[in-house]
Amino acid sequence: MMNKMIVIDGVDGSGKGVQTRRLHQSILDSGLSCVLTREPGGSAAAEDIRELLVNGDPEKWDSMTELLLMVAARRAHLRDTIWPTLEKGSWVLSDRFADSSRAFQGIAGELGLDVVNEMHKLSIGDFNPDFVLILDIDEHVALARAEARGTGEDRFEKKGNEYHRKVRNAFRDIAESNQDRYKLIDASGSMDEVTSKIISAVNSKFSLNLSVT
Repeated sequence: MMNKMIVIDGVDGSGKGVQTRRLHQSILDSGLSCVLTREPGGSAAAEDIRELLVNGDPEKWDSMTELLLMVAARRAHLRDTIWPTLEKGSWVLSDRFADSSRAFQGIAGELGLDVVNEMHKLSIGDFNPDFVLILDIDEHVALARAEARGTGEDRFEKKGNEYHRKVRNAFRDIAESNQDRYKLIDASGSMDEVTSKIISAVNSKFSLNLSVT
């Protein structure tokens, strides 16, 4: 089995953090080597950029500036973490990746997918993850969860329900665009129910025998 990259993505508050940790443990328990990472962030340089993106007033950056910062962080993430990990023969599991830029800046931020995809190609080339699980949940519920966390990294949450409704719809459209790469997961159930759906989807995609941890 060749090493692969899996991404869990979706609206803020959809449960990505919990579910990436659970999937990561299941992969490790199966005997596979796997690195858990995140965006924006995932390397020292990218984490520095994360601080600029997730803190402060929601209007301090426009959509294009956000995209430029995201792409810079992603390039560092790939160079310093993802590509070296894959070259060493380990799997990579990331909380968010390029589809977040398509949903947040491209659709909700109204830059358009063509702009985001062209920026992606210029900075990263043709690299894409092997499988993307998109957690789908009502944006009002997701925002309430995100606000309850109280981490302080709430710049995007402050953009409000209408913005996050657009983000959710964008992710749903992305999932429909390529049903071989994407899997839409109903994230409205319990954590255990969502985990079971994710494990089942990963097992089916890669012919694995992961179990729920």
